[in-house]
Amino acid sequence: MEIRVLRYFIAVAREENITRAAAKLNITQPTLSRQLKQLEEELGVKLFERNKHKVTLTNDGLLLRRRAQEIISLSEKTKNEVSHSNEELSGEIAIGSGELRSVDTLSKMIKSFQELHPDVSFNIFSGNSESIKDLMSQGLLELGLLMEPVQIEKYDFVRMNVEEKWGILVKDDSQLAKNSLVTADDIKSFPLILPVRHDINHEILNWLNVDMGDIKIVSKYNLIYNSTKLVRNDVGIAIGLKLDNEYDGIKFIPLKESPTLNSVLAWQSGQIFSKTTKSFIEFIKKYLKSM
Repeated sequence: MEIRVLRYFIAVAREENITRAAAKLNITQPTLSRQLKQLEEELGVKLFERNKHKVTLTNDGLLLRRRAQEIISLSEKTKNEVSHSNEELSGEIAIGSGELRSVDTLSKMIKSFQELHPDVSFNIFSGNSESIKDLMSQGLLELGLLMEPVQIEKYDFVRMNVEEKWGILVKDDSQLAKNSLVTADDIKSFPLILPVRHDINHEILNWLNVDMGDIKIVSKYNLIYNSTKLVRNDVGIAIGLKLDNEYDGIKFIPLKESPTLNSVLAWQSGQIFSKTTKSFIEFIKKYLKSM
């Protein structure tokens, strides 16, 4: 498969019309149709359902669109890294991050690094640990800000200087909102909104000293913002990390004697990085050591 043909395929998928896509690509409609037919023959699958008015993707076409977007993104990223390899530091560093207080430290490191290398930009992807690690394995993210534990055999990392503390988010008119701390006994009878990450839930259940079947879990989340709407509308109380965010009508209350976790800035062991990314990794090591 050629990158050029994958770009043609993405254009047709977006426009849902070969004639319009050909005009956007500045090629003839017969040429585009021939390229698509050759792509289908190469893969041995049907990518489009065609009718008089539009074309739609088959299931195989939907899969190829996702992979084609990843391939094109990785191709552009690779070209950008290589083209800047012999110049002053420039280009883009892609970092994935969960919702963590240590993002504040990360932002300060980015600011300091850009003061030294103003031509370097950053692409920050927000997601949970699993999605970040998946994109790191595909080469679409260089680094990930993750909460421990991490697989030490797969990643090199530096530990951040911020402890991540757990608590609950409740409506400010809740009976729990009067507490300065909450215990396991205070909250385990309430409907709960928990993180989706399995190992984190295991820690929470250990703290609550209950089995999964002993509590009512009404929802799970990967990023907390949408779940604050569930809290505000009395769906349940959310267990999550203390962040520096404030949400109208909602109060954060720390958990008493809850597990305290650290976050790490990690990258894949043995991966070959661009000059810019390697320089940033060395910079953050020195930055954190000096704090």
